[in-house]
Amino acid sequence: MSASLRNASLRQLAFLAGGFVTLVCVALLTLSSLREWGLRHEALKSAEVDLANVAQSLVQHADDSFELADSLIIGIVQRLETDGIGPGAVQRLRDDIDLRKGTIGRVRALFVYDAAGRWLATTEPVDPALFNNSDREYFKHHRASPDKGLLIGSPIRSRSGGQWVITASRRFDHPDGSFAGVVLATIDASYFSSFYRRFDLGSTGTVTLLDKSGIILARSVDNESSVGRDVSSTPLIHDMDASRPAGLYYFRSPFDQTLRLSFYRLSDRFPILILATEAKDEVLASWRQEAMIRMALVLGLATLIAGTGIYLVRQLLKGQRIAAVLAANEADFRLLAEESSDMVMRIGFDERIIYVSPSCIRLLGWTAAQLRETHALAGVNDEDLPHVRETVRALKQGEVEETRLVYRTRQREGGEIWLETALRATRDPETGKVNGVVAISRDMTAHKDLEQKLATLAIKDGLTGLANRRHFDDMLQQEWRRAERDGTSVSLLMMDVDNFKKFNDHYGHQAGDSCLKAVAAALAAEARRPGDLAARYGGEEFVLLLPNTDEVGCAMVAERIRQSLETLNLAHALNPPTKRVTLSTGGATGWPNAETHGNHPSLIAAADRALYAAKHTGRDRFVMSGQVVAWRGAESA
Repeated sequence: MSASLRNASLRQLAFLAGGFVTLVCVALLTLSSLREWGLRHEALKSAEVDLANVAQSLVQHADDSFELADSLIIGIVQRLETDGIGPGAVQRLRDDIDLRKGTIGRVRALFVYDAAGRWLATTEPVDPALFNNSDREYFKHHRASPDKGLLIGSPIRSRSGGQWVITASRRFDHPDGSFAGVVLATIDASYFSSFYRRFDLGSTGTVTLLDKSGIILARSVDNESSVGRDVSSTPLIHDMDASRPAGLYYFRSPFDQTLRLSFYRLSDRFPILILATEAKDEVLASWRQEAMIRMALVLGLATLIAGTGIYLVRQLLKGQRIAAVLAANEADFRLLAEESSDMVMRIGFDERIIYVSPSCIRLLGWTAAQLRETHALAGVNDEDLPHVRETVRALKQGEVEETRLVYRTRQREGGEIWLETALRATRDPETGKVNGVVAISRDMTAHKDLEQKLATLAIKDGLTGLANRRHFDDMLQQEWRRAERDGTSVSLLMMDVDNFKKFNDHYGHQAGDSCLKAVAAALAAEARRPGDLAARYGGEEFVLLLPNTDEVGCAMVAERIRQSLETLNLAHALNPPTKRVTLSTGGATGWPNAETHGNHPSLIAAADRALYAAKHTGRDRFVMSGQVVAWRGAESA
């Protein structure tokens, strides 16, 4: 290629690069401007929502306040119209109103006037005889109108306290329906003003309570100079649509000529409304400051766009190489997982299955497609679930890298299998944070069943199914210690089948085994409580451990066993005089304490001595260690 052509190509490339950079910069500035306009709109919308919420809350507060005042007024009106305004009734009313002083809450004071405007009763600490309110507008209204509804009047200066108050009043009548007077409740305008100042509407925000005619009842700022002011000529009141109980409103304040964002809310119950406002400039101040910073950053970013583009291209190429390596590793992982007889799962950080190998259908009965995106712990047995959850939590938190656990899980057919699962946390190659877990599971059901069988064989007698000698020794030691702690007794019955060698010689060893099984069944039936234990002590000798049982209880159990064998009536021709299988039984009761700690063999020795006495005094009897039990032929040990 000639030099001129090469230079032309370079110029063209430079032109294209410059055009691209210019286009990107213009696009950034355009998008940033649109975004800033959107953020400006969001700032205004957020303020509108806040003002709407404030207005709604404060209308409810005002409604509650006048509702409270009205309930107090109604109670007094009903009383006056029932009891009249005679001297006795008025005195009782005064006493009752005095008692109400501490319970009327936000209501400043209660007043009762007669038909001439004289004060009959009040909660204020003044002499009622000094005042007359017949000149008040609310009094004139009630005197002229038969309407007995609540009247919320314009704010006035209280004659008893001198402060601005908002009045709520009702008339009451004589029995003939003629005007008898007025009951009045007042609420300080400053109460509302103080309450409104609790709401943060910025340094110039305001809350105003007005009546529907446009008279200000209370205001969060400049309350003293604002109360009673008539703003009915303002567009807000003049153009208000009565069919709209609430609305957004932008206006220039007649107080400070500031352009304000406002929201008004009319009361559903009373002729009042709340107006919550914020200065528009103050609402947008934070946005303006942040917008300037953001635009400065965008301009700075535009100057670095070329270098950033080159860096991003290089990073993209590097990322493509990493993605290719990861894809190859993923392919190797899937190949190994799908050829393995174990079930391999990849579990995301949200504990849902991302991948599961085909062997899942052999272990669990569900296909890989059915398990994918399901919760990895969904089928775990409830008893094992806390431990499994704690293990997974430790892996996700990075407390351990890998672990192994054994648990039960549900199969599709409804049964359960034991799984041994090796777990290892996986990490994001870029951030290094744990992003999931790899689990490799194998069926351990047969192994667990074998463990259970071996555990059973270790404590059971193979012929009778009762506990063996070793298990009995362990349980006796445990119950002895428990009785020592709890201050309770432990009893032991030791039994021997009478003339069992003769039974074997006469009937055969197979019949002897059947005899031992029948005796064992009778003993097992008496091990009724969780701590009771029937065991084969050796040969034809049996024991029955009875925790928390005294001598009387021990004897009762022995008698039930004798009755059970009597009912079985197993023939034994060489066991006179009954000619049936019988037992010689020795019993002993111990009361373990600190002095006998670890001396549980003494209980066996005592029962064995009692058994020896039973055998050598005629068999088929029960002897209690230390006493004689009234069986036929029974004697002391």
